[in-house]
Amino acid sequence: MASIKDVAAEAGVSVATVSRVLNDHPSVSVDARTRVLAAVEALGYRPNAVARSLRTDQTRTLGLVISDVMNPYFTELARSVEEEARALGYSVIFGNADERPDLQDHHVRTLLDRRIDGLLVSPTDGGSPLMLDAARAGTPMVFVDRWIPGVDVPVVRADGRPAVRDLVAHLHGLGHRRLAIIAGPAATTTGSERVEAFREALAEYGLPLPDAYIGQGDFQAESGRRATDAFLDLAEPPEVVFAADNLMALGALDAVRARGMRVPEDIALAAFDDIPWFVHTDPPVTAVAQPTGELGRAAVRALVDVIEGRPPQSVTLAAWLVVRRSCGEPAPATPPAEPSATNRSQP
Repeated sequence: MASIKDVAAEAGVSVATVSRVLNDHPSVSVDARTRVLAAVEALGYRPNAVARSLRTDQTRTLGLVISDVMNPYFTELARSVEEEARALGYSVIFGNADERPDLQDHHVRTLLDRRIDGLLVSPTDGGSPLMLDAARAGTPMVFVDRWIPGVDVPVVRADGRPAVRDLVAHLHGLGHRRLAIIAGPAATTTGSERVEAFREALAEYGLPLPDAYIGQGDFQAESGRRATDAFLDLAEPPEVVFAADNLMALGALDAVRARGMRVPEDIALAAFDDIPWFVHTDPPVTAVAQPTGELGRAAVRALVDVIEGRPPQSVTLAAWLVVRRSCGEPAPATPPAEPSATNRSQP
């Protein structure tokens, strides 16, 4: 492989001049810059990223720890993070926590050891001492989708409360009165927030949310099956099951089918986190959708702002309701447009 000395010899300049060109330093003549870039191209020279990181104290690398790579929502989130980071000149190293706090901390520790410039995390719980210490130490960090309350770092998330109200209004309009929810882990902000949003929306219509209608899940399909089986074993089962996550919704659908029951004829089903699969299930599933791609892109921009010394910005985007046939209604003729307005505030 060509070295920086080879490039200097080919261009007829000093090694220092080559270094200034590669670092985009302004004090280089147009002629010298042209010759250096031509030599770089001719020799196929690639700068040593490790050596450069030692000189500049930057690796141009971001870390991303997502909650579950098997969840299509987080897969799309990771994809948008990588695309935006690449557009801004950064690489991304991924870690999959698999909804396990210990595995989350393993990835965070590994990424910090590799001297990443900044960290994006969707926390699996709210009590990681490692992340608390990293935030206090000034590690550039942004929480995406989920967050740890009280930690002073930017948060990029979607506000699902209005969409959950729209869902409950829709279900009430269809005549449903017994509504149950499969909740995510209470230790996650999304797990607790979605239950509270559902409870508040029901209260607007004078509908209760009894304990028997709150199934405890873990954002995995199997927990959706277990919770739905428990609902269906009740003396008065619910008319609607609202799964606070897409994988739990698929588990709920499996549980209903295993009993020879039909959606929506025997029980209605709705979900939080719309995914492409829901269009192809039978019936297609009504869901609260989040602007996943924009969340990932906004999270990268927020993190790069922190890294490059600009004021940190939290970002809240709007979620919206997508009505399909799983609650007994016909699918709309055209899909709704994704909202574009954002609300930015200081963390």
